[in-house]
Amino acid sequence: MVIDMGYWTKVFRRILLLIMSILGIFLAFKLAIFYMPFLIAFIISLFIEPIIKLLMKKTNLSRKTSAIIVLVVVMSIIIGFLIWGITSLISEGANLLSGLNDYFEKTYLMIQDIIKNIDFSKIQISDEVRNTIGNSLLDFLSMISEFIKNVVTSMLNIITSIPAVAIYVVITILSLYFICTDKIYMLDQLEHHLPKTWVKKIGIHVRGLILSLGGYLKAQFTLILISFGIVLIGLYFMKIIGFNIKYPMLAALAIGFVDALPILGSGTVIIPWAIISAVNGDIKLAVGLLIVYAIIIITRQLLEPRIVSKHIGIHPIFTLIAMYTGFKFIGVIGMFIGPIVLIILKNIYGTMIDKGFMKAIFER
Repeated sequence: MVIDMGYWTKVFRRILLLIMSILGIFLAFKLAIFYMPFLIAFIISLFIEPIIKLLMKKTNLSRKTSAIIVLVVVMSIIIGFLIWGITSLISEGANLLSGLNDYFEKTYLMIQDIIKNIDFSKIQISDEVRNTIGNSLLDFLSMISEFIKNVVTSMLNIITSIPAVAIYVVITILSLYFICTDKIYMLDQLEHHLPKTWVKKIGIHVRGLILSLGGYLKAQFTLILISFGIVLIGLYFMKIIGFNIKYPMLAALAIGFVDALPILGSGTVIIPWAIISAVNGDIKLAVGLLIVYAIIIITRQLLEPRIVSKHIGIHPIFTLIAMYTGFKFIGVIGMFIGPIVLIILKNIYGTMIDKGFMKAIFER
């Protein structure tokens, strides 16, 4: 039997390229976390770049002058919202932590009342099983309580670490300034120091990633920000008119976090919250929450086709697998990173996927 070394060399090279791509993406995420202020500055620059170009076109000002004007306006708005948001989070987080045991006790008593009202004689469940169910619910509530306490405590620790936060903010603002004002110079320097063949190949992949991944993330971030804004305004409005909402900022952040997860949405939190409110007799709050959710759905339906220029073309089951894989490897943050890695791999190996992934590797 003659072994075709040329064929197996090609197969080995393709598999090695795939492994190196995955390792490269992993390293890129590690570096992105390490250089987070610069990544945040780059993402913000993608949002304000069209505004800078528009101002340059309308006023004939230089890029540097236009960038400074836009940055001053944008940073004033961002800093104003950050100060208000951090103040609200510290206040609400401290109140939630102080009253967490009371909430836990009320929830446990409510579950006990529900269990007592169930006629277990008709279901034919033994006392031992009933006690086991009750203890399991108690353990689950304890776990949820501890998780909420840890999350809120971590948020407060991050927010109250003023010196470290100030350094991150200053570096982000400075890097954003240089990216916006000296973008052309940076691109020229990149072309000057890299070989032409590298520049062409990197340029092709970077442009493809910006169009697919960058455009998709930018669109999703915009939609999530809109949803968060609607929820925040709606909750604060309901709180002002006397509805039973004690932590509007924390609730809006929690809903925004869930809304950011692929496949899931704001309804994952709002609908159960409305149902629980209705069961507890607070019909006004339930109706108010459903109205807020309806506004989010209508707004997203109107804006999504315009903001998201094209679909990523990945079936939800693969997105779900990517979320789960990311979660198993690096925890909650992996639920965001998993789908992003999937989109990057699809962009890099789009031709192979269209042809048939295993065929592209092993076919002669």
